[in-house]
Amino acid sequence: MTRFAGLLRLAILIVLALAVVGCGRSGKRADPLETLPVEAMYAEGKRALQRGNHSRAEQYYQRLVARFPYGPYAEQAQLELAYAQYKANKPDDATSTINRFIRTYPTHEHIDYAYYLKGLINFNRENLFLERYLRLDTSLRDQGAVRQSFNDFAELIRRFPESRYAPDARQRMVYLRNHLARHELNVGLYYLRRGAHVAAANRGQFIIENYPQSGYQGDALALMGEAYTRLGEDELAADTRRVLQLNQPDHPWLAGNWPRERNLLRQLNPFAGER
Repeated sequence: MTRFAGLLRLAILIVLALAVVGCGRSGKRADPLETLPVEAMYAEGKRALQRGNHSRAEQYYQRLVARFPYGPYAEQAQLELAYAQYKANKPDDATSTINRFIRTYPTHEHIDYAYYLKGLINFNRENLFLERYLRLDTSLRDQGAVRQSFNDFAELIRRFPESRYAPDARQRMVYLRNHLARHELNVGLYYLRRGAHVAAANRGQFIIENYPQSGYQGDALALMGEAYTRLGEDELAADTRRVLQLNQPDHPWLAGNWPRERNLLRQLNPFAGER
């Protein structure tokens, strides 16, 4: 009887232990990322995105694509995932996501927006807050992202000239062209200060040839004229002066007041109020 009573107590303990485990499991909430249907998952991601909770939106969109890789919800989730990553200041992740979307869905009804978003991501890789509010000239920094953004917007306009995003892209390209021209001008002025007058003149010529209609055409001519003057190339300097007088007769170089410390931030970023 003693042995039987011991076995009985052991059996009761095992049953109680299993019951406790079962209660614990039944009381644990199911992970919605693993149980929600695709429509509900997309709705949660969209709601988080609209509320500005970009991390939560990213989490839902990523899991949705992993669980339901095909269909309209997965397509739209990838597009919105790229936007959520962009707004969360994750440009590398956003670029990877949008490039994958473009490769996978080249005929998607919103493919023009994908190209626009790609340009926007690179447009904001440069911290334009530094330029607008701290008055630091970001054209002095590496211009790789700026050039890429310019090319991205150009690709959008080439492929979809009638897109609703094309007008904004064109405006951004104007800004980017000026930004790149200013960068080249800064390099030319540096060469001029260092006495590398041939390099300075060449940089001015580069601005005129590669960034037509930028806001720095007059400065580029002044850079060339000053470099030619210091080189003793009087004929080239005179020709450059005549061209500048015809196109920008009020330029300070013509009055001997250039180059000097200049406000290169007079063309501030008009897109700082980013959407």
